[in-house]
Amino acid sequence: MPRINSATELEELRKGILSKRDPNKPCIAICAGTGCLALGNDRVISAFEEEVKKQTLEAKVDIRATGCHGFCEKGPNIIIYPEEICYIEVTPEDVPEIVSQTVLGKEVIDRLIYTDPNTGEKAAHQSEIPFYKNQMRHLIGNNSKIDPKSIDEYLALGGYSALSKSLFEMSPEQVLEEIKKANLRGRGGGGFPAGLKWETARNAPGEEKYVIVNGHEGEPGAFMDRALFTGNPHSVLEGLIIGAYAIGSHQGFIYTRHDSPQLRNNIAVALTQAEEYGLLGENILGSGFNFNVEVHLDIGIFVSGESSALMRSIEGKNPEPRPKYIRTSVSGIWEKPSNLNNVETWANVPQIINRGSEWYTSIGTERSKGTKLISLSGNIVNTGVVEVPFGTTLREIVYDIGGGIPNGKKLKAVHFGGPMGGSIPESLLDTPLDFDELAKLGAPIGAGGMFVLDEDTNMVDVTRFFLNFLTNESCGKCVPCREGIRQMLKIVTNISEGKGREGDIELLEEISEVAGAASLCALGKTASDPLLSTLRYFRDEYEANIKEKKCRA
Repeated sequence: MPRINSATELEELRKGILSKRDPNKPCIAICAGTGCLALGNDRVISAFEEEVKKQTLEAKVDIRATGCHGFCEKGPNIIIYPEEICYIEVTPEDVPEIVSQTVLGKEVIDRLIYTDPNTGEKAAHQSEIPFYKNQMRHLIGNNSKIDPKSIDEYLALGGYSALSKSLFEMSPEQVLEEIKKANLRGRGGGGFPAGLKWETARNAPGEEKYVIVNGHEGEPGAFMDRALFTGNPHSVLEGLIIGAYAIGSHQGFIYTRHDSPQLRNNIAVALTQAEEYGLLGENILGSGFNFNVEVHLDIGIFVSGESSALMRSIEGKNPEPRPKYIRTSVSGIWEKPSNLNNVETWANVPQIINRGSEWYTSIGTERSKGTKLISLSGNIVNTGVVEVPFGTTLREIVYDIGGGIPNGKKLKAVHFGGPMGGSIPESLLDTPLDFDELAKLGAPIGAGGMFVLDEDTNMVDVTRFFLNFLTNESCGKCVPCREGIRQMLKIVTNISEGKGREGDIELLEEISEVAGAASLCALGKTASDPLLSTLRYFRDEYEANIKEKKCRA
């Protein structure tokens, strides 16, 4: 790969890549995300390669293994460009027919297109499928268009133009101001304004500063960061480099999961390619700005995703949280100013720089701007990775995108925020997706995992599930968390098994209050949130289990 030494050379390279492409040339984009991989997409990819070779079409048809398309429920799925014909649940046996009839003959195969289970309506094109057409896919939309292991394909779609603009047309202060004006709020759970966090790190004393991608994503039911980072790693890396430039950092870290080889491999390839092109390392694009990145893997425990624990892990220490009276933006890794944002937050940065803060703030609600990635799962027809603008109602997500509840069941609750989130009832389903509105209801968005629960769900058991998870995942450093969660789990388990006693609910509320006030980190402080939300909206189920010794659900 030739090293790129200026903004002009970057644009010349981009034009060269595009000049070699025929927009009318058929391209078979096969989802190679984790979900489709589990469903046998490797055999589908091999079948297409063999069929194209068999028909001597190598020069006429492109085959592209892409990132996650999002529609996990219907994998393996493919999209045939330029028509954007979408086929679902594709098997190797379907491949010869697809190549002959659709790629060459331009005919749609009816049995492979999406059929709405509620209306029977069919959709041949991706933009017509309800799961896709009701989304706003600014972040994850490119997943189906590029090979995540090809930097050239990212460049062809305008990749690294935001970095070039930042380095040559904007000062670090101007980049920072643009992020602040966009009101980009952190997507990792707290929703804290990223620009203010950047500013704190930039203004903190000391020359050495660090920036970090939190790619841990350890909560049950959350897989959107993995889909984005695996499918389009350069979008995250570009945002990280821009953030480093604005903050004044020359060293970055990517903290990610040890148990996802595909994710680790795609990140490693992206870093190598960026370095070879001169987009990472010394004198980036000839600008004089230096920035390097190291990858660190987690050790498989949930609490290592907590900011201060994560930083201790990077230092080579036990990933245990520390008190927050000193912010990590001021004193983080090796006591140096350290700015941490999650995968989705960093991926928003290039969009804001390229399109401007005014464009970004035109999307969303008054206080929650842009789009949000959601892992949609549970008792829902269409599971997958969803991207919608803030302000979209939960009802629209469940029914317009998710397709509703299977088997004619009724919706009972929606749970947001994983093991430290909360459940809200069907009566509040018209609540807009908004950091502050959902937090008021006791169901903070968190990272974006959304469980849909039907009428047969026992909400006491839902609480028990999350408390059991947190009991095992607590680092055990502080007593209020370690013992508080354990006692809550014991009491909830007794209630669930018909062994509950009068006064148990009040005792649970008391323990929740103490653990929330006295625990060291967010895990202990918010561990009781699933309990408190179900007591708030489904208290009658706890009372029935105690008084009647059975669950009404």
